[in-house]
Amino acid sequence: MNKKLKYIIRDELEGKIPPNLLDYLPSSYQIIGDIMIIHLREDLVKYEKEIGEAILRKFPNIRTVCRKIRGISGEMRLPSIKVIAGDPNTETIHRENNCLYKLDVARVMFAKGNRKERARIPKLVKPGEVIVDMFTGIGYFTIPIAVLANPKVIYAIDINPTAIEYLKQNMKLNNVEDKIIPILGDCREVVKKLGPIADRVIMGYLPETWKFLPYALKVIKPTGGIIHYHDVFRKEELYEKPIQILKEIAEKEKFNLIKILYRGIVKQYAPRIYHIVIDAFFRPQQ
Repeated sequence: MNKKLKYIIRDELEGKIPPNLLDYLPSSYQIIGDIMIIHLREDLVKYEKEIGEAILRKFPNIRTVCRKIRGISGEMRLPSIKVIAGDPNTETIHRENNCLYKLDVARVMFAKGNRKERARIPKLVKPGEVIVDMFTGIGYFTIPIAVLANPKVIYAIDINPTAIEYLKQNMKLNNVEDKIIPILGDCREVVKKLGPIADRVIMGYLPETWKFLPYALKVIKPTGGIIHYHDVFRKEELYEKPIQILKEIAEKEKFNLIKILYRGIVKQYAPRIYHIVIDAFFRPQQ
């Protein structure tokens, strides 16, 4: 449905919540599998059950309605949600780009705003590439690359044991166990052991991703490789500041930024602040 959520459920809630609050019902929502996640204003929280049940009546394919309490937090990127209606089980299977993702929305994140980016990357991967995904999560980028492209191997790293466990399940769901090596650990330590093996490095982490760039460069092959660098910047900083950061850190690590292959906005992160991605080719200095 393209119609705003508040107009879909408004008639269900007339007489159940104060009339002056009807205009402040949530407009947007996120659907992951058969679970809907919404955000409520503080003055609507006391009516969360009524709102959740109204959603279930209007969306027959939704099994569970959750309220987002706060955003993703910490290095493990943990969500904070509460079930407000329906089945209390928050585990689901989400289908996207011919890939299946099993996850528990209360235990691991899933950024729907990155959908186009998850579809874009596999189209760039050449047969036989070695890929390092430094922040794989449940396989947001790893799974579509394995399903839709033909890499030699993907080293999929994450510090969150719950995410790695779901990654392993998603490898089985998508029948790509032979293409992925899941690694539980801090990517900053893992890359030291891997060495310079990668044709392509995925850095799908926010914010301050630049702090991890020296470690991404450590796994680039001696002949050079591509880094997909995600980060957040203010509108007026695009794209001069992120490119300057890439150049300066590369120089410090004795690498050259040879070419910017792509730059784009993934989504709005906050007012006048954007989640961006830059594909850059780096080569070690001789």
